[in-house]
Amino acid sequence: MALQLDGIHHVALICADYARSRHFYVQVLGLAVLAEHHRAERDSWKLDLGLPDGGQLELFSFPSPPPRPSRPEAQGLRHLAFRVAALEPGIAHLAEHGIACEPIRTDPYTGRRFTFFADPDGLPLELYEIA
Repeated sequence: MALQLDGIHHVALICADYARSRHFYVQVLGLAVLAEHHRAERDSWKLDLGLPDGGQLELFSFPSPPPRPSRPEAQGLRHLAFRVAALEPGIAHLAEHGIACEPIRTDPYTGRRFTFFADPDGLPLELYEIA
């Protein structure tokens, strides 16, 4: 019998500066705070953030996490893509917050437009247009 996966429940991210990353994901990207816990025994924060489609991001802090080895082609998570109805409003919003986006490209396989930007720790994030 095959395993049936129904979708992604959450993606977990580790940040270098919890307050800076919390501001970015909540204030700049507008994700809803579902729960927030300080784990004193680990000197760590865990922030559960909700996406409009029901998916979640978990944002963790740990003392002195190692940096990402290279960008964007390191082994492991390559990037996190957010589905948007239109790119231009998202790009304009990010620019208002001093966040640069790469030039818009078109996926040669789907014909969909996309752009990349980075979170405060340099994690590659993508806006992928589904019009």
